Amino acid sequence: MAKLLGGIATSHIPAIGVAMDQGLENTPYWKEFFEAYPPVRDWLYTQEPDIAIIFYNDHGLEFFHDRKPTFAMGAAAQYENADEGWGIAEIPPVTGETELSWHIVNHLIEHDFDITVCQEMKVDHGLTVPLTLMWPGHKYGHVKVIPVAINCERHPMPKPSRSYAFGKAIGDAVRSFAGDQKVIVMGTGGLSHQLDGQRAGFINKPFDLYCMDKMVDEPELLTCYSNYELVEKAGAQGVELNMWLAMRGALEGEGKLKELHRSYHLPISNTGAGLQLLATDNAR
Repeated sequence: MAKLLGGIATSHIPAIGVAMDQGLENTPYWKEFFEAYPPVRDWLYTQEPDIAIIFYNDHGLEFFHDRKPTFAMGAAAQYENADEGWGIAEIPPVTGETELSWHIVNHLIEHDFDITVCQEMKVDHGLTVPLTLMWPGHKYGHVKVIPVAINCERHPMPKPSRSYAFGKAIGDAVRSFAGDQKVIVMGTGGLSHQLDGQRAGFINKPFDLYCMDKMVDEPELLTCYSNYELVEKAGAQGVELNMWLAMRGALEGEGKLKELHRSYHLPISNTGAGLQLLATDNAR
C-alpha cells in the first residue's frame, strides 16, 4: 500500500519566488525567512518521497472568476507554469502522476466529492513557489506531483470543515492504493493576510500561532470556523487556511503525528508566513 510520510504547510507568497530568482535569500529582508527551510529540505532528502500531493489555490492562471471549481485535481503527465504578472520566472515543467491521480478521483466520486478533473492545466505560484522552496534550483524533477486546487478567491467557498473532509478522503484514497509509493502532502498559502480594502496589511499573529498549535493534535477545532469568521480573524485571504486543513485532513488516518519543525515569520508581503512539518510513523 502507498504510505503517507507526512505533511508540510508553507506560504506561497509570489515575492518568495522573485527573491529566489534574484538570489536575495541572504539579504536582511529575506534571511530569517529562508533560514527556516533547510530542516524541511533535509527531511525530504532523507525520506525520498515519490509523490507530492499539493493543495493550493489558483490565483487566475488556470481558473478565473468566470469558472472557479470548488475542488479541482490534475490527472496529467505534466504541468506547466506561465507568466502570472508577478515577476516570477517561469519554472521547468512539473512531472505529473496519473495512476494515483485517477485512483483518487474515482475514490472521491464514490465518496460524494464531485470534483473537476483536469487532464490539462497550468499551475501557478500557489504550487510552484512551495515546490521550489522545498527543492531549490528546480531539483524537483524526481518527484511526481498531483496538484489539487481549492477555491479561496470567489464566494461561495468550501467551508473549513469541508476542506478538511476533502483532504481526509484523499488520504483514505492514498492508503487504499496498491503499491509501495511514498507520498507527502503539502498545504500552501496563508496564514493571516489582507491584501486590499480598509484592512489592507492586517495580520493576526496570535490567531496564526493558535492555528499552528491546533494543526498538530486538534485540527477539528479549526474546522468549526466559517469562512466569514476566518476573514474576520485572519483577513480576506486568511481563508487559505483551508489548504492547510486539507493537508492535515489527509493525515487524519495516520494516528498521532510528530511536529518536527515549525517557523513563523512576518512581515513578508504583509503576510504571516508559517512553515510546519508533521511526520507520520511511516517516516523513517
